[in-house]
Amino acid sequence: MEITNVREAINWQADHAEKANAPCTARVIRAELAIIEGNSATGRRIANWQGLSLEDALPLRVAGGLHHLFLSGEDRRLEPVYAGLMTDQKAIDALVAQMAEMYDARLMPWLDSPPQTNEAGRSASIMAGLLWLSERLGPKFELNELGASAGVNTMMDRYHYDLGGVTIGPERTPMQIKPEWKGEKPPEAQVDIVAIRGCDMAPVDLSQPEQALRLKSYVWPEATERMARIDAAIDLASANPPEVVAMDAGAFVDECLAAPIDKGVTRVIFHSVMWQYMPMETRDQITSAMETAGAKATPEKPLAWVRLETNRETFRHELSVRYWPGHEEWVKLGEAHPHGAWVEWLG
Repeated sequence: MEITNVREAINWQADHAEKANAPCTARVIRAELAIIEGNSATGRRIANWQGLSLEDALPLRVAGGLHHLFLSGEDRRLEPVYAGLMTDQKAIDALVAQMAEMYDARLMPWLDSPPQTNEAGRSASIMAGLLWLSERLGPKFELNELGASAGVNTMMDRYHYDLGGVTIGPERTPMQIKPEWKGEKPPEAQVDIVAIRGCDMAPVDLSQPEQALRLKSYVWPEATERMARIDAAIDLASANPPEVVAMDAGAFVDECLAAPIDKGVTRVIFHSVMWQYMPMETRDQITSAMETAGAKATPEKPLAWVRLETNRETFRHELSVRYWPGHEEWVKLGEAHPHGAWVEWLG
């Protein structure tokens, strides 16, 4: 399913937000239709957007810019909307359109790049995938994250997880990951993360207040638990920053695959809700590189690929794994809420 019509994409994203229990965000997104009808450069750019407007997450780019105005304290007129106290869509349309004209120059740059949707809750699915792999390949892992943004999930080795009663990770940490668990428990296995690093075209430095605020702007205002997790990630990153390099994902994968690795350690490439933002040629490059390296992998030095990405047919977030040697085709292990509120284990 590909939605290229801007108005259709805005309506779809608003409907999706409602289904994800974010009705306030949905109303703001739906008001982007009023921005198009208004008299702003932002509105004209949205109306004339070229390409896959939904896959580009265009509606969420605009919503992030509006939320930033509120969080920064520059304009708090959306507060009753975010609080669910103002629900009349026509009134919200008028307000958002007015703000788009007033803050035209401020909102325009938010259209330049996709949302940095770093979410620690997604690491629950990645960890469940590692538990599954541990039973097959052994407990030691070298993790390499693509599209790491601020490195929130590049710190997943510092989090404590309760996955349907299966617990793992340091107990004394501000980041406690406990999603609603559906289905059977994941394997009760050992996971030893011996190294972890990530890449991003434009890494976010959580130790810088303005960059941290930008990351928060992409969090839907109803998601108070997500905000708390971002704050916990900021605390952890301030004490010990995650290793995130500014690099194209394709080049990063090539670098990772060329590096030496100890026997008994599984090299893992992983990513969550970022694949859709990369050019098709980069996706093809990474897939080719992984399959070529996988053909050379050995039981002593295995290779695995773990992803939590949106199924573009169903728009459900699926946890899938493939590894070499052993299981070269994708195995669907589960589905998850887009922000990690729940995980349904199918593994």
